[in-house]
Amino acid sequence: MAFMEKPPAGKVLLDDTVPLTAQIEASQSLHSHTEYIIRVQRGVSTENSWQIVRRYSDFDLLNNSLQISTLSLPLPPKKLIGNMEREFIAERQKGLQAYLDVITTHHILSNCELVKKFLDPNSYSVNYTEIALQHVSMFFRSEPKWEVVEPLKDIGWRIRKKYFLMKIKNQPKERLVLSWADLGPDKYLSDRDLQYAVKLLSSCSHPYIYKITFATANESSALVIRPFSEKGTLKDLIYKAKPKDPFLKKYCNPKKIQGLELQQIKTYGRQILEVLKFLHEKGFPYGHLHSANVMLDGDTCKLLDLENSLLGLPSFYRSYFSQFRKINTLEGVDVHCFGHLLYEMTYGRPPDTIPVESFPPAPSVFVVSVLESILTCEALKNGMPTVSRLLQMPLFSDVLLTNSEKPQFKIPTKLKEALKISKECIEKRLTEEQKLIHQHRRLTRAQSHHGSEEEKKKRKILARKKSKRSANESGEEHSAKYSNSNNSAGSGASSPLTSPSSPTPPSTAGIKFTASDLLPIPFNTLF
Repeated sequence: MAFMEKPPAGKVLLDDTVPLTAQIEASQSLHSHTEYIIRVQRGVSTENSWQIVRRYSDFDLLNNSLQISTLSLPLPPKKLIGNMEREFIAERQKGLQAYLDVITTHHILSNCELVKKFLDPNSYSVNYTEIALQHVSMFFRSEPKWEVVEPLKDIGWRIRKKYFLMKIKNQPKERLVLSWADLGPDKYLSDRDLQYAVKLLSSCSHPYIYKITFATANESSALVIRPFSEKGTLKDLIYKAKPKDPFLKKYCNPKKIQGLELQQIKTYGRQILEVLKFLHEKGFPYGHLHSANVMLDGDTCKLLDLENSLLGLPSFYRSYFSQFRKINTLEGVDVHCFGHLLYEMTYGRPPDTIPVESFPPAPSVFVVSVLESILTCEALKNGMPTVSRLLQMPLFSDVLLTNSEKPQFKIPTKLKEALKISKECIEKRLTEEQKLIHQHRRLTRAQSHHGSEEEKKKRKILARKKSKRSANESGEEHSAKYSNSNNSAGSGASSPLTSPSSPTPPSTAGIKFTASDLLPIPFNTLF
């Protein structure tokens, strides 16, 4: 497909960050192997689910591909003899389920193309590297001064974003990096506004924004060229990683976990907050802050990938902040992402869970104070602090910024209005997703509560009490009726209260009651 060609009509813009869950429903033994029937679900809606069939050899192939992460994954071992026995298959199924649980809950593995293709082959059957090459080749036909040096295979986490190392023909020593990305589900700008906004990015000048050499977009994708840095990103610094290595290899299982020095944390944190404040004041949506999107230039941090929000790409941390309804603005998203980044700078690794219940010892109590204002349960319930509030906190307020470059980013009024509408649409989609997750969570809790053994016992005890009470009440009612009937009979015999015009009540003389007539009515005859 040519770079400026329109995408096919009805193209599905899938949100790749929506978690996939997988449950093995059954197994079936064929002549020489066993197949496992797996129910896969995207997000919280049971309607958005499908079945796949996988053999053990498929799991083994996936596991071999994931070994690049150097993680120790719990795949059950191979067995050559007796692998068709019923007990063994049942035990292996449990092991494979545990394996699926690990890879679908690990933040990096769950978002990688290998796992997505294994669980959802229909949605991820396309070769995105090949598509990117086609687009880039078409671009170079009209821009012959550029030349591809080599593809940078899998250096990023996004499935639909590919990277290439480049050079300018008359400047062979200078290296640049080209990124090509497909459009995402949060693309709300018109095609015309999108193309204009992307081209405008190269005019943005800020001491803490990484310079863009060239940028262009069409109705289906965008292409951006930047200088290549041998030092890499802030995440490369934290993980002691090489920039050109694949994402899974660099960041899944760091060899040495060590945070940055306090002065680095303070300086980098202040610089990042300053550029976030600048973008918010300009009305430019971001929402894509994480340590791999921060380039290092000496002692200076510079933000990357401003184009992501324009292209409608979902955030790296979306599966986290979509769980909390108080994080419902892009500023709140940026602040929450900053909390993740600050934790990573401090401890050399991401937090184990969100919310964070307790923090390990930090280089300063002021670091913990900032983290508590963003990542604790209380903070997530009450909402995120503003960027301005974070800048006033002791950790950052005394940082001296030495860069004197004056920020410049002129956005025309009409485009500002379009960006504002786009931002509101992004926030609306997030709010709707959070509402669905919240409703699902409440329903799941209610079902879990009613299905618990303790709750079942309570309901049985209440049912017995109600049954006994109903039986007693029925017996008392029957006894009362008999007593009233007997009294009426006696008084009618001695002094009838009928008038000449009234019918004479029937006589009760001669009627006898047996012992069985005085017993309460059985409970089961009442219904």
